[in-house]
Amino acid sequence: MTSLSFEQLGLAPELLHAVKDLGFETPTEIQQQTLPVLLDGPKDIIALSQTGTGKTAAYSLPIIEHIDLDAWHTQALILSPTRELCIQIARDIESYTKYIHGLRVVAVYGGADIQKQIKQLKKGAHIIVATPGRMLDLLKRGKADVTTINTVVLDEADEMLNMGFKEDLNAILFETPRDKNTLLFSATMPPEADRLAKQYMENPLRITIGKKNAGSVNVSHVYYMVQARDRYKALRRLIDYNPDMYAIVFCRTRRETREIADHLMRDGYEADALHGELTQAQRDHVMKKFRLRNIRLLVATDVAARGLDVNDLSHVINIDLPEDVEAYTHRSGRTGRAGKTGVCMSIIHSREKSKLRRIEQIIKAEIVRQPIPSGEKIVEQQVLHFVERLRSVETGEGAHQALLPAVGEKLADMSREELIERLVKLELELLLKLYKNAPDLNFKEKRRDREERRPAPQRGNWAGLEIGLGEKQGMQAGDIIGMINRATRSKDVPVGKIRVQHSRTYFEVDADYADWVMEGMRKVDFRGRPVYVEKSGPGKERRVKKARRY
Repeated sequence: MTSLSFEQLGLAPELLHAVKDLGFETPTEIQQQTLPVLLDGPKDIIALSQTGTGKTAAYSLPIIEHIDLDAWHTQALILSPTRELCIQIARDIESYTKYIHGLRVVAVYGGADIQKQIKQLKKGAHIIVATPGRMLDLLKRGKADVTTINTVVLDEADEMLNMGFKEDLNAILFETPRDKNTLLFSATMPPEADRLAKQYMENPLRITIGKKNAGSVNVSHVYYMVQARDRYKALRRLIDYNPDMYAIVFCRTRRETREIADHLMRDGYEADALHGELTQAQRDHVMKKFRLRNIRLLVATDVAARGLDVNDLSHVINIDLPEDVEAYTHRSGRTGRAGKTGVCMSIIHSREKSKLRRIEQIIKAEIVRQPIPSGEKIVEQQVLHFVERLRSVETGEGAHQALLPAVGEKLADMSREELIERLVKLELELLLKLYKNAPDLNFKEKRRDREERRPAPQRGNWAGLEIGLGEKQGMQAGDIIGMINRATRSKDVPVGKIRVQHSRTYFEVDADYADWVMEGMRKVDFRGRPVYVEKSGPGKERRVKKARRY
């Protein structure tokens, strides 16, 4: 396809002026393929494209072109999964329409005063940008009208479906005209999204930027293999080895998100947590700090991070691989945006390699194993980074000039080499102590036939574990095995003797797997109760000997 400029696409002068003010020079690939079609007239479109590729402009510029300013009824509805994305889309549209007087855009979303939003809608809205839950609430109250719209956009459709908005979307779309123009934008196309398209779209034009369900070509995918107990230590090393890192660290549970963020802050890193237990005000405060780079590490769950629109992320780090393999695409797609490069790092245990291979099939890219940096490598990297910072400091006029003679006099007896040594030691003293004689964290895989099931360990190679749940809570031996399988997402962990007592349960696993099992069981529950697992002492292990073997 021949590349067209914004001028050649035939945008109105007011839109061209706004686009130039925003620094847009050449339409992105998704814009090249959608703008000519939509500017020409109504057409249903399914567009598969990663976030950060310019899709908001791809659908909103044509919508703006076709708005009738003399008509005050709502002419377009844009649905997005989260408050943050909803606000961002509305702001983008306002920036595109800065030279178009009288066009009204209203954003409606949960977590904000609905009465204020109702007042805004009463004043008239040519374009409504909404989250599904709040939009349906307004429709039920009779405070919004979508019976006159010409276009509906489902932005990040896969995310809205993943978040459980299927029924809300159906209810909203039922209220819209049958002859409307429907635009579906998504990073992936799961079966539910396909069914939604078949139900509400007519002969849609399908546009795919890159390969279907594939990750961004600007993202490098790497993984590091460690023992479960060493995940946090590995995370610290990766952060220290990349001093300019600006990243989202993904965890699977709220508890783990809080724990990792707390550990990072305690250890002096600029970090904070984003999870579902935060109020909207707390969430907004954390996101503001992250966007301003007052913090450079955001620890988040998949649900809490949905719809976040943050540019220039250098890294995405998976402390845990996502349960849903396709969710990896969404995580990794948050870096490497707008033509920039990024890195998606995953810290895994050996038993997660099979899931890694499935992810490779989905993203159609190789995930390359790399070693966790040694202490020496990290210190070397930090020294070079310090030198670059030192070289980039601007000198010349300033208040510091008056202090230089006194400083020079104080340092006159030092040689150049001594001054450099003292500077480096002063800057990196804590790091040098931390990584002095630091152990190798890289997991060493044992050589054995991977096709053969691992034989049960010999007596003495079992590790005794216990949890504070027993017969009183309805615990049975089979529940223990089920929890181990869920915790490790594997059925290959050898399990020894199990003894269920009144309020505690003692069990054995292969000693090589004990730390992995303990780490994983912290993330599961038993009938809604949290599971706290600990190693059994020698006295407690003797009580297990008479138990039946399962």
